[in-house]
Amino acid sequence: MTFETYFNVHLVSDSTGETLNAVMRAAVAQFDNIAPLEHNYYLVRSPKQLERVLMEIENAPGVVLYTITDEGLRARLEARCRELGSPTLPVIDSAVNMLSRYLGLKSAHKVAGQYHLDAEYFARIETINFALQHDDGQHTEHLREADVVLVGVSRTSKTPTCVYLGNRGVKAANVPLVPGVDVPDILTGPDAPLVVGLKVSPDRLVQIRRQRLLSLNEKADTSYADEETVREELTQANRLFVRMKWPTIDVSRRSVEETAAAILNIIQEHGR
Repeated sequence: MTFETYFNVHLVSDSTGETLNAVMRAAVAQFDNIAPLEHNYYLVRSPKQLERVLMEIENAPGVVLYTITDEGLRARLEARCRELGSPTLPVIDSAVNMLSRYLGLKSAHKVAGQYHLDAEYFARIETINFALQHDDGQHTEHLREADVVLVGVSRTSKTPTCVYLGNRGVKAANVPLVPGVDVPDILTGPDAPLVVGLKVSPDRLVQIRRQRLLSLNEKADTSYADEETVREELTQANRLFVRMKWPTIDVSRRSVEETAAAILNIIQEHGR
């Protein structure tokens, strides 16, 4: 029997904590049989807020990852954590220091600098909205505006992948493949947008769909999760991908991030 090692991880940020969460999960994924207990503290920008965080760290000792730009708050956090014996890691310092040395410039120490409200930020919000407005086959008349359209059967992570791509500045839409229903003509014509087919193994899809039914308190013996039905559904989808010569990605064991990375490569290859 395998036992998991539990430990406390304190994520302290003067912004949204997105960077910290991404780094922590990437690091944790390199170890087997560990279970981090996350303690998240966002928008920590005053001494009073920091003191509350330090009390939590004292009550639940563990490692501390942080992104704080205020020098006074950083010094207080580092000093108190040394007293408590909790190791600390300023997760973006190495990258900032490297750029500073290379460019010969000093860091501006901007709080939440990665979320500066510039034209790029608002463009990213626009692409996320595009993904939401063109989710699950909605507004197909606008699909020519898309940088990429994802096509696949139900439960192939089309929606979260589109939203992730939207956050990367890509206009992504998705169209579900439904048995007996043709895909929109706009995807098969000569001026069609870039289409990427999402493939998945039958066993994996049956497992995902059964879990989905359980979460909805539905019976698992419907045709939606029936093995024979699923295999036929996937066979038809794969034939369509071959006939249309669409590039495909197997999402059976890929995370959303990995699928999106592969799609970004395809977009680049097609000069989009």
